[in-house]
Parts: sequence; C-alpha cells; structure tokens
Amino acid sequence: MTDITSAPKKRVELTLRALALGCLLAVIFTAANTYLGLLVGLTFASAIPAAVISMAILRAFRSSTIWENMTVQTVASVGGAMSSIIFVLPGLVMIGWWLEFPFWQSVLICALGGVLGVTFSIPLRRALVVNGGLPYPEGVAAAEVLKVGSRGTEQTESAVRENKAGLWVVVGGALASAGYALSTAAQLFAAEAARFVRLPAALGGGATGMGFGLQFALLGAGHLIGLTVGLSQLFGLILAWGIAVPVLTSPDTIAWLQAHGIPSIAATLPAGASAEELASTVWSREVRFMGAGVIGVAAIWTLIKLAGPLVAGLASALAANARRSHGEVLDRTEQDLPIKLVGALSLACLVGIAGLLAWFAQSAPALAGSTAMLVIGGLVYVVLVGFAVAAICGYMAGLIGSSNSPVSGVGILAVVIASLLMLGVMAISGVPADPSIIAFALIVTGVVFAVAVIANDNLQDLKTGQLVEATPWRQQTALIVGVGAGALVIPLILNLLNQAFGFEGGPPAIAEGAQTLAAPQATLISALARGVIGGDLRWDLIGLGAVIGVVIIVLDAVLEKATNKRIKLPPLAVGIGFYLPAAVTTMLVIGAVCGWLYERAVASKSYAPVARRMGVLLASGLIVGESLFGVLNAGIIVASRDAEWAAFPLGDAWPAMLAGVVVFAALAAGLYAWTKSRAAKV
Repeated sequence: MTDITSAPKKRVELTLRALALGCLLAVIFTAANTYLGLLVGLTFASAIPAAVISMAILRAFRSSTIWENMTVQTVASVGGAMSSIIFVLPGLVMIGWWLEFPFWQSVLICALGGVLGVTFSIPLRRALVVNGGLPYPEGVAAAEVLKVGSRGTEQTESAVRENKAGLWVVVGGALASAGYALSTAAQLFAAEAARFVRLPAALGGGATGMGFGLQFALLGAGHLIGLTVGLSQLFGLILAWGIAVPVLTSPDTIAWLQAHGIPSIAATLPAGASAEELASTVWSREVRFMGAGVIGVAAIWTLIKLAGPLVAGLASALAANARRSHGEVLDRTEQDLPIKLVGALSLACLVGIAGLLAWFAQSAPALAGSTAMLVIGGLVYVVLVGFAVAAICGYMAGLIGSSNSPVSGVGILAVVIASLLMLGVMAISGVPADPSIIAFALIVTGVVFAVAVIANDNLQDLKTGQLVEATPWRQQTALIVGVGAGALVIPLILNLLNQAFGFEGGPPAIAEGAQTLAAPQATLISALARGVIGGDLRWDLIGLGAVIGVVIIVLDAVLEKATNKRIKLPPLAVGIGFYLPAAVTTMLVIGAVCGWLYERAVASKSYAPVARRMGVLLASGLIVGESLFGVLNAGIIVASRDAEWAAFPLGDAWPAMLAGVVVFAALAAGLYAWTKSRAAKV
C-alpha cells in the first residue's frame, strides 16, 4: 500500500494535466449518469472508477502523485454528480415551456447553483468531515483505492497489479453491459420481463403486476446501494404493488370512493381495460404521489435530526476562520479557500441568479410586472433553502453515501415550497395561473437542486481528500472546475436525448417508435408544481403517504433498537420503492442481493479487501457501459432518424424474453466469477 508520507516531496496536486483529464472523465460520467437518471431515475457515484482510470493513465508520468490522482477524481466525480439536475430540468419540457434545452440558460442554472453548492459546503467541512464522526462510505472507499494504486516510494507490486486488474474489470464490465444493451436494441433479447394479472374476487379483484428490467446498469446500481437499501426499496415495492395498487383497482374500493365523492383514476378507465393499463395508470397517477409523501416526510425528519449538529458545525467553521483572520497559521490540511473569497464567489453567483431570474420574468408577460418581487423572493429562497439542503445532503452523504442521499426528497420538498410561494405571488400581484408561474417555480427549484447535488458530492470528495492528506483549498478549486465541466455538457446531452427519445408531455421524438424516457423524478416534480399552482394536486394521496412515512420512521426506530442497529428500514429508500417503476426496483433489489452474495463468497478469502474493491469497479463498469451505449444510440437515432436502426427481431416476444433472462443471468454469474478470479491473482 502507498505510504503517503514517503511519496515524492514535491507536492504535485493541482496540475493542468490533472484538471484536463478530470474534465474529460467528467464529460464521460456526466453523459452516462444523465442517460441512466432519465431512464430509471438513479445516478451513481463515479469517484472510484474515475480514480482507477486516473491512476492507470497518470502512471505514465513519473512525477504523478496520490494528490494529483485525487484532483482528477474530484473533478470527474463532481462533474458526474451535476447530472442529477436532470431530476428537475426536463420538467420545463414536460410542461411545454421549453421545446428544447436552451444552452446558456441550462448552463447557468447548473453552474451558478453548482458553485453555490461548493461555497455552501466549505463552512460545513470541519463539522461534517473532520469532526462529524460520519462514515462517508464512498469517500473512504475512494481513499483506499487511491492509497493502493497511486505511485509512492513504497508501493508494492501487488498494488500495481491491483490497479491494472481494476482497470480491466471496469472495461470488461462496460463492454459486457454495452454488448447486452446492443442485443436488446437489436431485439434479440427482451429489455424487460413483466406480467400483469387481475386478482381473484376473493382477494378483491384488483390488478397488479411484477417484472424486472434486464439491464446491467440496474444490476450494477443495485450492487452499489447495498442490501439494506435494496431490501427497503423492496418493502416500498410491496407496499405499492402488493397493497396500494390492488386495493385502488379493486371494484369494491372504486365503488366506495365514488359513493363518497373521492376521485378515482381507475373509475375513469374503460370497463374492458387490461390489467396492465389499469395497474400502471393507478400507480403512475395515484400511488406515486403516496411515495412523494413518504419521501417528503423522510427529508423533513432528516432536517429535524440534523438541526443540532449543523448549528455546532457552522459555529466550528466560523471559529476556525476567525483564528485564521487573526494571523494563526493553520496546517496545510486545514486550509480552505479564504472566507472572503468564498463570500465573493457566493455573491457573484447570487448576482448571476438574480440576472437569470430577472431575464426569465421579463420574458414572460404574466410575470413582467412582478419582476422585483420574484427576484428578491427567489434569492432569499435560494440562500435559505439552498444552505439547508446543502447541509442535509452533505450529512446524509456522510451517513449512507452520495448515491443514497435524499436528493429526490430534497427536490420534492423544494418544488412544493417554491410552488406554494408562487401561489403567494399570484395572490399579491393578481397574476392568474399561467404556465410561466410553473416554469419559474421549476427554475428556482433547479438552482436549489444544483446546490443540493453538488454539496452532496463535495463533502464525500472532501472526506477522501482528508484521508489522503490533500490540501482543501486546492481540492475546492478542483470542485469548481468540475462543476463547470458538468454544466457545459449537460444541455448538449439533454437535447440529444430529447430529440432521440423525447419526454412525456414534451415534443415528439425525431423518429417514430422511439421509447420515451421515463424521467421518473422530473415527471413527479413537474406534476407536483402543476398540481400545487393549478389547485388540483391530490393532497389526500400525499397526506396518506406522509402518514405511511411516519409509520415507517417509527418502525425503523423500533427495528434499530430491537436489533442493536443491525436491521434498518430507511424511510427514503421505502419511498423510492413506491415511485420507481416496478421493473427498475426489482432489478435493483436483485443487484443488491447479488452484491451481498458476492461479498459473502469472498469474505473468508485472503484477498477479500481486493475482491470487494473489484466488485465496486465491476458495478461501475456495468453502469457506464450501458449508459454510454444509450447516449451513442441516441446519437445514431438522431442522425439516421430511425429508432430501430439496430433491430433484428426474431418474431414472438416470449422467446426473446426467455432468452434474455437466461443470457442475462449467465452473463452476470460469469462476470462475478471473472471478477473474483482477477482479485485472487492480485
């Protein structure tokens, strides 16, 4: 393992080659995460694969150091994290305000909010990273990878072999995942196996269904989220599809709701509607809003629990800055960007946000007369809510990892609060309900969301930096560079995917037959904004979900106490199980179980730590391969105007589905066995 103290004396850390390589990897991981997030509603932390790729490339330079690899990983990681903004921005297309993603507006929303995410998280570093006692699972894992693979005077041969083997595991997983995705695009194998049924009258006569997506990206994501979160999502899936959907589609329930004047989506469907149409419609238009209630309560509960630690952390940060301003020289590993510079950057971002909001208000006739009120209110909202969500997401990233942090819940809370505030603007100014009102709420939410996702990732990266003794101010500079790289590429990828596949409610795809991207979070967030401002939001469903969320919080506390924290039921994960499509959640659970079985299989081996790291790299490769193929597929569709350019159908769907299941299972087992063998040879 690399001995940091014995590495070259010259501190090669924030270099142009590191920034350039980091930006290149940021583009790759941003593209992959953007596609994955729009397809299934999940993104993944890219720090570890970025670190492995960096170490393999920079090894060609004898002067490379662990800190330089840290810079590459930081830029790439934050760029990939910026892609989570797609949980909000597509909503502007879904409501019909945008037909495409205007480049500079989209870049400014991402960049201004992202840089605020960096500056807001700097005062939290000491509280949450240095003194917080939080595990930061992904940050610690990334630090281990860097220590093993980076150049140092006492680096062992086994460390060099592991670095090389890890790169091949990432590449092998990516190629296998992309190859299977190409096979499903060619219609040789089915991309999903699902079945919907009507229950017998004795069980209520409702409809439900079950299925799983045959997608290696989901398998890899499931491996990364772990067994606890995966099983919690399964619990949410059972609540949604095993209880809520069958109950709400039951003839007895429909009749009862109608008799009591309560809206029922199922009652509006034709009498002969198929089980699939009935169950899917009720889930998407009713049950998902219950999931929103669960997530909202989970996010609020997190904020309540964090109030004390956050106040203490902020006080610690201010005290450290006061010591520095009085001439006290801090250790290099405690030197953040100067607080005056942090304040200047924050102020510059807020001025930019004010200009963006003013420009938008002036371009919308219904809002032009209320420009000053909207700009001032928007800035106050961004500062207060933005700092709060930066703290929440930063803490949760430290507790359960960036990939599991409650960014979805933050988005739901942010858009509901923003929409309620817009109702106040309408009441004061007399502006009638208008699409521009909804669009303004989504844009402000987008800025806050950018703050949240970047703070969520930054503190994880800063933990890695602390463990490898990086210089905080240099790392924070790299974080800002990564924000810029991600912000520049996101609108380009979004426009490509919008043309190739389209979004629900937006303009049609460029070619007939293209499968519309689900964009689960953006669909839900835009529906919430429309519902609040339009006055037709199903508060009863959200309220019911909130009650379920409270019950789950209590159940989680009881389980933790009864099992001495061995068994947990994270409420956020349960809520996600409600609103992600069943096929997505099921494969995530399968991936979580596969990852658990793999780690159990290697636990007693002498090479167990190496094998666990290799498993993470395999999962990352599976995600990157399929996602990058999805972006490539979109480019080919746009260029050829043919959504089925690769199609080579074999005929009946059932053989393709059966073949897909068999090949998918065999390939997954083979990849895990291959990864284990690579780890054993290190």
